[in-house]
Amino acid sequence: MPDVGRHIDAVWRIESARIVGAVARVVHDVGLAEDLAQEALVAALQHWPAEGVPDNPGAWLMAAAKNKALDHLRQRALHARRRDELAADADARGDHLVPDVVDALDAARADTLGDDLLRLIFTACHPVLAREAQVALTLKLLGGLTTEEIARAFMVPEPTMAQRIVRAKKTLSAARVPFELPRGEALHARLAAVLEVVYLVFNEGYAATRGAHWIRSTLCEEAMRLLARILAGLAPEEPEVHGLQALLEIQASRLRARVDAAGEPVLLLAQDRGRWDHLLIARGLAALERARAIGGERGPYELQAAIAACHARARTPEATDWVEIVALYDALAQALPTPVVELNRAVAVGMAYGPGDALPLVDALAGEPALQRYHLLQAVRGDLLLKLDRPAQARAAFERAAAMTANERERALLLKRARATLG
Repeated sequence: MPDVGRHIDAVWRIESARIVGAVARVVHDVGLAEDLAQEALVAALQHWPAEGVPDNPGAWLMAAAKNKALDHLRQRALHARRRDELAADADARGDHLVPDVVDALDAARADTLGDDLLRLIFTACHPVLAREAQVALTLKLLGGLTTEEIARAFMVPEPTMAQRIVRAKKTLSAARVPFELPRGEALHARLAAVLEVVYLVFNEGYAATRGAHWIRSTLCEEAMRLLARILAGLAPEEPEVHGLQALLEIQASRLRARVDAAGEPVLLLAQDRGRWDHLLIARGLAALERARAIGGERGPYELQAAIAACHARARTPEATDWVEIVALYDALAQALPTPVVELNRAVAVGMAYGPGDALPLVDALAGEPALQRYHLLQAVRGDLLLKLDRPAQARAAFERAAAMTANERERALLLKRARATLG
């Protein structure tokens, strides 16, 4: 039973976005679509332990969810027909009921999952929602992330995030937001939120918030595929679209080197750069050039891509141009003034000018509310303290960082670093 439960959880994380997108195309309501998809998940939890996991579990869940969607539509049509019969309004019945059911059946037969995912992400990023609600809801629907994982990404309490997601779904339903791909100005009004979601989905795949694996490669692949669809024709003249493509492809080039044969994390400076995917690096650098060619003020994604490019161009860790990276972080802190950016800048300062210059910057960030439970702040402190030959303090920092992370692999790495401080 526990093994089946874990299997269902793994399948759901991979397939949930496609299922919700396909069902939303049928019922034209994102919140209802997620509810019906969840009903299919409950059915799997009821049937699979007794009957066994099907050969194609994703297809089983998709079929179950679509059947539930069609059952819902039939029930809705039946209720509407009864109302119409009571009103003796045959014309209205013909106009409003038959096309709804027929269109839904045709939609259910179609297999346009890629378009469904794009529609899903743009629908959830409708301007009727506040930006944080847009991003949170889309992460829930698209990335299959738990509320806890999304709360960690936003650095807010889990109950706060749960309420935010529930309100977002209710708002979309109340506003009758159509399940469609917007065009023209409507598309551009949602583009920034869409890019942020793609970025956060990739990040969850690149360094998983929780679980037994440090990398969730399927999320990285999904984010890159969605971004490619956006680039393919929706917004080819937007420099930040190309900037994000550059960032994701350069980051993805390191995926094979980020874990060893046992699945343990390997930090950037210890990675075998021969295992980096140089085709992805070349594609990322080309995308960065396209962003620059479009012109205008460099945005956060383009700046982060430029930082990633500094690492990608360095054949050895020692060849990294850390002074240039500090300068890029200075620009990024202006474009995206967040405590996490300042923490990353402090790391670069430590590499460029020494740990003594970086530690005061990190300590100054310790009072930031958003970083109170951010394990990487303590991990960075531990690294700087170790370099300053303060092993007891470094050990304490690594142990605090380990206690804060929910990822098993990352916790093991941090505890290993804590033990190593004893020499």
